[in-house]
Amino acid sequence: MKARLSVYLDPVIMRTLSDYAARRNQSLSLVAEAAIASFLSPDAPERQEAAVIRRLDQLDRRHQRVERDVGIGIETLALFVRFWLNSTPALPEPAQTAARAKGAERYDAFLDALGRRLAKGPALRQEIVEEVDRMG
Repeated sequence: MKARLSVYLDPVIMRTLSDYAARRNQSLSLVAEAAIASFLSPDAPERQEAAVIRRLDQLDRRHQRVERDVGIGIETLALFVRFWLNSTPALPEPAQTAARAKGAERYDAFLDALGRRLAKGPALRQEIVEEVDRMG
């Protein structure tokens, strides 16, 4: 026979408990008993540590993906700059002033396009994957 316990719960906690019990199709008493048993269990700290370790592992994997993506971006930019520098001839002195003005105009247009792209466009990484899939 189980002993009876009356407790007062904050309305938010009671609502959370009720919602959880309803989703699991279990009684409030059973869920509350399991929660109390879990809280009082001697292995609770080990379970918490395991949960923290799982979360840290997830964060580490995300961090590794970000590092990889940044590396791809840097290599892509470096490759483009090297290609551009190797394939673009130097302009004669009289044409350099006009070229600088046109370059400033193009740079402003580039910044506008980049701003629009970052605001709504798909990631370049995704476009590369889709392009490779189409080619393969």
